[in-house]
Parts: sequence; structure tokens; C-alpha cells
Amino acid sequence: MADFNLEAMSLKELRQLQKDLAKAISTYEDRHKAEARAKLEVLAREMGYSFADLIGVEVKTTRAPAVAKYRHPENAALTWSGRGRKPQWFVAALTSGKFADDLAIG
Repeated sequence: MADFNLEAMSLKELRQLQKDLAKAISTYEDRHKAEARAKLEVLAREMGYSFADLIGVEVKTTRAPAVAKYRHPENAALTWSGRGRKPQWFVAALTSGKFADDLAIG
């Protein structure tokens, strides 16, 4: 363990030491929580359960992004899946007399 002469340190050095200590404590706690979680997951698996089942946490599934259905007539990088709010370029195209089928991809 390092020996520190706190009386000889400047305020800047003391504040940096305080930040370093807070970070070290946080990472220590995170490591130990991860180790405990891993042990509990192994034990749960051995008993035929998942850890999430035992603690009642629902695992959120991620959805893949929706496939683009419409493309900007001049800028092919701008697309819209047809879900959610209509983009301004789509609304502008419709008000200028175009139809959604004109902007459809493929």
C-alpha cells in the first residue's frame, strides 16, 4: 500500500486523489457485483432456471430496425419505413402532387 503524506499534498493533488479513490471504489464494487451475478447465474442454470426468472426481471428483446419502404426522390440516403411520424420530405412530396407509390422503394 502506498504511503501518502497528506499534509504535504496540494489541494489539486488531494482532489485528484479523491477522484481516483472514488473511481477505484466504484470499479471494485462493479467487479464484485459481476462476479456474484456470474456465480448466481451458474447456480440458477444448474437448477434449471435463468437468473432473470428467479429475480423477476423481464428481459427486454431488441427489435431489428424496420425495413425502409420509401425513398426521397432526390436524396437516396433519406428513407422512411412507413412507421411513425411522416418525415418532412415525404409530406412535402405528397403536397406537391406525388403519390406514396411514387416514393416507394422497389
